[in-house]
Amino acid sequence: MTNKLIKQAIGIVGSQQKLAEICNVKQPSVWAWLHGKKKPSATSAVRIERATNGVILAHKLRPDLSELFGESII
Repeated sequence: MTNKLIKQAIGIVGSQQKLAEICNVKQPSVWAWLHGKKKPSATSAVRIERATNGVILAHKLRPDLSELFGESII
């Protein structure tokens, strides 16, 4: 199962490696997010929202943490 939001974020920033650098994780973590093996942390979700200028919202990446994010953090 491909995570469409992570795929879109990768497309916006340019590569899995670039998204990993933005989130301060290693590329295999981004691969795991992309393939539904893991979820990005709350911190990574916020970094993705900022890196995509709000195109990918943190609360959409992690709806289980929506009380932390509200509608948008940027």
